[in-house]
Amino acid sequence: MGRQAVTIRDVAREAKVSVATVSRALNGHSNVAEPVRRQVLEVAQRLRYSPHGAARSLSSRSTQTIGVVLPDLHGEFFSELIRGIDAVARARGRHLLLSSYHGDRDEQGAALRAMRGRVDGLLVMSPYADQPGFLAENLPQPLPAVLINTHPAEAAWPAFEIDNHAGARAMVEHLLEQGHRRIAFIGGPERNYDARERLRGFRDAIAAQADAHGIEYPGDFDEASGHRAGGAIVQEAQRPDAVFAANDMMALGCLYAFAQAGVRVPEDIALAGFDDIPLARFVHPSLTTMRVSIAGLGGRAMTRLLAQIEADAASGEGEGDEPAGPDRHVLAPELVVRASTAAAATETHEQARRSPRTKRRKE
Repeated sequence: MGRQAVTIRDVAREAKVSVATVSRALNGHSNVAEPVRRQVLEVAQRLRYSPHGAARSLSSRSTQTIGVVLPDLHGEFFSELIRGIDAVARARGRHLLLSSYHGDRDEQGAALRAMRGRVDGLLVMSPYADQPGFLAENLPQPLPAVLINTHPAEAAWPAFEIDNHAGARAMVEHLLEQGHRRIAFIGGPERNYDARERLRGFRDAIAAQADAHGIEYPGDFDEASGHRAGGAIVQEAQRPDAVFAANDMMALGCLYAFAQAGVRVPEDIALAGFDDIPLARFVHPSLTTMRVSIAGLGGRAMTRLLAQIEADAASGEGEGDEPAGPDRHVLAPELVVRASTAAAATETHEQARRSPRTKRRKE
């Protein structure tokens, strides 16, 4: 037979205190004398006592778990985002409960409601947040929540987002500076907020250049859709001078389609992406892109959520300040020029022009 699990009563008996005192000491309550706390912790460690998670959450009203609800868990973007979230969570002793809804509105609503009672707070990325009432009806109340790359109809939650519009404009301006005038754009999912903003930035930049011509192809933020668009582009009677894919995964799929067709990048067609996923610098030619610290985006959102959870807990105990009100944090992407757009070795002052909300780097 296996060894019987140590219980909180065993710790209390060994430490010669009450069960309630052990619970308060292990949960960090202030109304326990420091010598007693040290004694309880020493006994718990010696006996290798592990508190029962469910019981602990009932008594402390804390699960030590954060819910993360995303459109998908597949692909470099979501991998990097979760990596940043997890790094902060682990440093703060929190667990993650992940859920994806694969673009289905009802599934996301169900995923959000299912988090009730299981987590201390939520990180949410939702394409349906711009629909009035969606978040209010589905986010468990009063559970703290922080939105990522989400534009809610009601400004009731803190949010972190990328300045996709400015980033897309900066990329098109870079391609125009290189002398390209026929520029194709491979878009993302219609319901995706990032995709819509990047398309808007592309259109605005093209409209601002009198002799520029934009061509749009559908995409789905994955390699397969980029490959399909690349295959269609090489069949055009008049090919574009440059292709701007709304994310790097589609740009890489497009690059493969060009290679299959014998189309050289950048000699025949320049190619650029968005996000700067780790693979972007290791393909040949290396990919010009808009750099977004995706892991940093996730980490900052998690840090903000934990601050809100702690502020709410302090307020509930009659301590500390009230939680900060809703706020929005916009992260500026950075133009990273690599071989796929054949950046000139020198730049004039006019060529170095860029959006005030973006940065520029050569690699």
